[in-house]
Amino acid sequence: MKTTIYQDHDNILMGMTMKDCSEPECHNTALHACVSAVDVMSNRRQLANFLQCNVEDFVFANQTHSANFHKVTARDRGKGALRQNTAIPNTDALYTFEPNIVLCSLTADCVPVLFYNQDRTLIGAIHSGWQGTVKEITLKLFHHLQQYEHCDLSHIYVQIGAALSQEKFEVDEDVYTKFYLLGYADEFISYNAVTRKYHIDNQQTVMKQCTIAGVPEANITIDRTCTFLSPDGFSYRQDKQAGRHVSFIRRSI
Repeated sequence: MKTTIYQDHDNILMGMTMKDCSEPECHNTALHACVSAVDVMSNRRQLANFLQCNVEDFVFANQTHSANFHKVTARDRGKGALRQNTAIPNTDALYTFEPNIVLCSLTADCVPVLFYNQDRTLIGAIHSGWQGTVKEITLKLFHHLQQYEHCDLSHIYVQIGAALSQEKFEVDEDVYTKFYLLGYADEFISYNAVTRKYHIDNQQTVMKQCTIAGVPEANITIDRTCTFLSPDGFSYRQDKQAGRHVSFIRRSI
């Protein structure tokens, strides 16, 4: 099982499963984008064994490229883990103060964002495709955490996972305009005069949203693996039938 572990210390375990065609469905972990739900569940159980927990400790959202977020409590444990129809509806970011819950974000080119607060029990997982980025899901969640959960964002640590690279994130003017109107993404946009296409760095744009919110740049790490170019990546842009990575984070007691 190919899994990138971003951190495994200070009671925080976070990482991202990678494409592995020695496993069923190349280690796809998404019930909503699979050939066999049985194989996906086998892959999820394999991950649970690796994490030394139960599949029922996972929490998934029904991701819709929204800017909606949900505070996960103990009663949410297991939602979306065994059946897609129990996933938390219309939500693209999860956060919790509960220990031993595995927050999950499914991606295939979109930007996964994992974070935790060094001084509190807070952890979170965000799915930020380009639509989520222009809706500023990461910025909105961090503002919420600061205002309503009284979190000190200077103590937040962020891991931005593998995603589509700027080279491969090629868009037309309509998408470019949405990023341009953010007012802070210009430096992450280039234009190819030959193809008349724009290329946008979604990871860097999300990182900028973190720093605007108040997360120190020194506390942010980016995995620059391109999900299109890497043989370990699931890429929806490359293959509309692609499976999904799951990015995960858990805080143990």
